[in-house]
Amino acid sequence: MTLNGLTLDQFLVFAAVAEEGSFSATARRMNRAQSAVTYAIQKLEDQLGLLLFERSGYRPVLTDAGEALLPRAIRALREVEAFAEQARGITQGLEPELPIVVDSMFPMERIVDALRVFRERFPTVPTRMYVASLGGTANLVLDGTCTIGIALAFAIEGADLRAQPIETVSMVAVAAPCHPLAGPKRPVPTEELQQHVQLVLTDHSGRTDKRDNGVLSRRNWRLGDLGAKHAMLLGGLGWGGMPLHMVQADLDAGRLCRIEPEEWGNAAGGVEISMCLVHRADVPLGPSARWLSDWLVSGQRGPRYQEPALQAPALQAPALQDGRDAAE
Repeated sequence: MTLNGLTLDQFLVFAAVAEEGSFSATARRMNRAQSAVTYAIQKLEDQLGLLLFERSGYRPVLTDAGEALLPRAIRALREVEAFAEQARGITQGLEPELPIVVDSMFPMERIVDALRVFRERFPTVPTRMYVASLGGTANLVLDGTCTIGIALAFAIEGADLRAQPIETVSMVAVAAPCHPLAGPKRPVPTEELQQHVQLVLTDHSGRTDKRDNGVLSRRNWRLGDLGAKHAMLLGGLGWGGMPLHMVQADLDAGRLCRIEPEEWGNAAGGVEISMCLVHRADVPLGPSARWLSDWLVSGQRGPRYQEPALQAPALQAPALQDGRDAAE
């Protein structure tokens, strides 16, 4: 393989000499004659018009140009190795990509934990992640955009999807401390709630247009983004329901206050909403999608992330081998 006369083999020899600090050691490591290693470096230098190694001492030492170019050579070798690995994975049945969609109410740290382990187990399968709300999650799985999804259980009713329970999210009603409802904790009658603007998450998919879950006020502002709703709650523009895990820090810091709608009954811990892992019933899951699904459903947690150090790859020739609105 060449690119303007440059070859991958030259990059391999360049990285090897830089790591070994010796032409003879590199020759032994790569099972080549020392003259072949020396010639590969000289030819590379001639093509670049640069001196990569200073040879005046006992051992070759990288020049400033060599120091600058070595990381790029290593990255090029890594990309070729990744290309070959992904091609081998595809021939063995692995998906070329795994697109997933997650409802915005799902705890994102669960996904992060799973993807850390997924990356180690399936290094050649890139993921593409979407975040949607309400029925939008089901639609992205149904139309084939995503292979698996994590959706609100009520938002997938009537959809031809296989579903497995995965999480229960506690929804709590909150308002900013400056809001009139943020007084002493007490059950708030619906009549009182109706006097104030309720911030409501809207569903553009049309799947939940028959439901207005938790919508108690006739005065409401509709938002298509949970993050925007969170910001408007913090700004005192209304009251509304939010997943407890998303506002716990705000509650602890006093940036938001809990309110208890009387209609919610004796739900001091919040209203529980079920979430499911879903995929199309007529499309079998590939190996990596099955693994990720099982990991998420089992509720496992991944290891803490550590950034790997930059190292040279193995020095071997690459193996070329609009509906109505729903929910709080």
